[in-house]
Amino acid sequence: MADRTLRGTRIGATSLQGEKGVELSPRRPIEYLTDRGNRFTIMFDADAEPPVEWVDQKSGEVGFLDDEAGRTARTEFEEKEASQRTPWDMLIERRSREELEELLEERLQLLRARRGGQDGA
Repeated sequence: MADRTLRGTRIGATSLQGEKGVELSPRRPIEYLTDRGNRFTIMFDADAEPPVEWVDQKSGEVGFLDDEAGRTARTEFEEKEASQRTPWDMLIERRSREELEELLEERLQLLRARRGGQDGA
C-alpha cells in the first residue's frame, strides 16, 4: 500500500495553471491625496467606481480623491470629526465644573484613606 501513495505539491504552494491565454481585466490607477499632501495610487478595475476616500496602507492616513467629489467628502469628514462629542463634552453637559471638582476631591480622599490604611497594616 505504501508504494501506491499519491505525491504532489503542497496545497496553495504553486499553481499548475500557466498564464498562457489568460487575459487580465483592464485596470486604471486612481490617485488619492492625504491631509499632509501625500499622494498614493490604488489600482481599480476600469469599470469600477472608486470610493471618495481610502486609507493609505503605508501611513494609515485617510486619503481623498483629488477632484470635486473628493473635496466635498473631505469637507463632510472634517465637519463630522469636529462635531463629534467627546465623553468630556457629555460630562460637562450633565454636571457643572464645581460639582466635578467636589466629586473628584471626595474620591481622592477615599483613595487616600484606603492607601493610608494599607500602608499602616
